[in-house]
Amino acid sequence: MPPIRLSLVIPAWNEAQRLPRLLDSVDAARANWRRHGGSDDDIELIVADNGSTDGTAAVAAARGCHVVTVEKRAIAASRNGGAARARGEVLCFVDADSVLHPDVFLAVSAAMQDPAVVGGASGVDMERWSLGIALTVAMALPVVWMTGFDTGLVFARRADFERLGGYDETRRVAEDVDFMVRLRRLGRTRGQHLTRLRRVRTITSTRKFDQHGDWHYFTRMPAVMWQLLRDPRSLGQFAHDYWYGKR
Repeated sequence: MPPIRLSLVIPAWNEAQRLPRLLDSVDAARANWRRHGGSDDDIELIVADNGSTDGTAAVAAARGCHVVTVEKRAIAASRNGGAARARGEVLCFVDADSVLHPDVFLAVSAAMQDPAVVGGASGVDMERWSLGIALTVAMALPVVWMTGFDTGLVFARRADFERLGGYDETRRVAEDVDFMVRLRRLGRTRGQHLTRLRRVRTITSTRKFDQHGDWHYFTRMPAVMWQLLRDPRSLGQFAHDYWYGKR
């Protein structure tokens, strides 16, 4: 069987409500892919179900996704579990509460045909805006500009992903940043660079702002950072409460 061009890995935990919205956007992007001469067989969809209790796996299977069950409750493990099932030459990763741009598969394919590109990301737009959210995003932008790292739909060649050992499953937070650091370092040994596909940004959920407030990065996070400086062991509890708590 010939290799699939792109594998889209979607880590998911209790996302039965939001996953259909993402899959609708995937359908639109695949339709656009077909209009430009591609085939549905070029794009493989994998949902890495990370212990959901709400029917996420059933929703994914009903929409034609390959479902992989990942027992270890960590988003890095979920991404790696999905990637282990993938057969594509290029691996793409996106969160289940996102919405894809209709041109994103075309843009990723074009970027990865450039031998100078080691991988990259689409970047994001927020699903809603407020002053607090806008200032939070503005605070993060200088880091994106300085490092070239971005988020949204992240992509790399499968061979490079495997060479790097995938995402670090010992990390409860910032595993995505760690992966981009290692991918950029690998690329530099070969004269390659990361790319940002700013014309096809992914719409990302504001769920954390809805839950904790639009200003929580300014009102809550300073105290959290101070606590982590005083006791680094508290990082695990913070990660559990913020990213792995009830949904």
